[in-house]
Amino acid sequence: MATTSPRGGAKGRTNLSTITQGGAAPVVADHDDPYHLTSDGIREPPVGWAHSLRHLGPGLILSASIVGSGELIATTTLGARTGFVLLWMVIFSTFVKVAVQIELARWTISTGQPALTGYNKVPPRLGRVGWINVLWAIMALTKVLQIGGVVGGTAVALSLLLPIGGDPLGTLSITVWTLVTVVSAIVLLYSNNYSLIERGAVLLVVLFSIGTVVIALGLPLTPFAYSADDVLSGLTLAIPAGAVGIAIAMFGITGVGADELTFYTYWCVEKGYARYVGPNDGSDAWKRRARGWISVMYKDAFVSWCVYTFGTLAFYLMGAAVLHPQGLVPAGNDMIGTVSRMYTDTLGDWAGTLFLAGAVAVLGSTLWASIPSWSRMYVNLLSEFGLIDWRNTRQRLRWIRIFTVGLPIVWGTAYLFIQSPVLMIQIGGVSTGIFLLAVVIAAWYLRNTETDPDIRGGTAFNALLVVSSVAIVLLGIYTGANVLGLVAR
Repeated sequence: MATTSPRGGAKGRTNLSTITQGGAAPVVADHDDPYHLTSDGIREPPVGWAHSLRHLGPGLILSASIVGSGELIATTTLGARTGFVLLWMVIFSTFVKVAVQIELARWTISTGQPALTGYNKVPPRLGRVGWINVLWAIMALTKVLQIGGVVGGTAVALSLLLPIGGDPLGTLSITVWTLVTVVSAIVLLYSNNYSLIERGAVLLVVLFSIGTVVIALGLPLTPFAYSADDVLSGLTLAIPAGAVGIAIAMFGITGVGADELTFYTYWCVEKGYARYVGPNDGSDAWKRRARGWISVMYKDAFVSWCVYTFGTLAFYLMGAAVLHPQGLVPAGNDMIGTVSRMYTDTLGDWAGTLFLAGAVAVLGSTLWASIPSWSRMYVNLLSEFGLIDWRNTRQRLRWIRIFTVGLPIVWGTAYLFIQSPVLMIQIGGVSTGIFLLAVVIAAWYLRNTETDPDIRGGTAFNALLVVSSVAIVLLGIYTGANVLGLVAR
């Protein structure tokens, strides 16, 4: 019987058997399932960058997810609204969360467990469910709006390229293209061709981001030139009046947000890092393998950080230099058209079509990366609620497919009701900023209770982890206080 591997690629006959884990009831397990650690799956880690390159991948999925909702929309909007003054926040938000991402992934690689399983271990618990997973479920509701905004942005870009019924922002055209976006995403992901989609989407994101970086660096040669003084003015650690809310949303979205920190662990497992390390038998060989594959994960995280950081800076600079002086702020369904002015005003009208095609690629890749990621997280949450068995390979894959179909429909419906991509994405960003607090707590708890001390980071990394954690906690507290109206906006 043919089935599908956890990586989403088609497989032939799977090797399924009944096993028992930790004295629990027998479950159906696939010996090729990366969530089941066996001695058969052990591989020696590669040494150096050249041998590690083909093992990179989880971070590129993150980059595909991040660039659309964060860089293209939220960061550009921030630059258009505030000018250069919050440039420091862009740099800070992309850099400061990486240490927590790595620490959580370190625990995953050493245990083979995904994030929501770990979150459920952090006390106190509400019945069988940990408090962090309760917060995650609440955050997931607001994320319906954020990713619905991505669906909407994709639909608007498609509608501007090929309007239906005359008016590209009319109800008919927007509705039809939203349906096309949702249905095509479901078909492409459910057809087990995700690896091909992933590679193509990542390639388009990288090319589009490189193009934006080149344009941003070339702006001094256009009528929208910026100076070194403009850039330096954005490094003064100030937040202008009226920009607190959008700055907080940007901090939650740009770089790795709470959702990306969480689903990065699933892709580290499914790439094979944990399976290659094998079950922890306490031996020196296991520790050596763990350190080796964690080193590969470091490289993976670094490459993805470079991609989304340069993309973030470029989009912000273009928003600040091109849109802000003209008083253009992306909003509502006009968001894509406004953002496209960064290209048409600097390169000419011909660049508008190129931008729209690139926007479809960027936002589409975000959507297509989000669907399998959120599907896994929802299924993992149901498992922690006791509704399904995560260890049962067949059951887990069946439910992942169910969410692969259901989530795009829900997200598309949310957009059609609200039709304000920027607002929808910013609401999700605020909730992400608050939930980052819980992720930091979980990362430290799992580090201290389950991560082998011999595979923890060195002094420099630990110092960065402390700085990262403190910054996230302070921003999370401020975000919560701001939402509750306890601080001045």
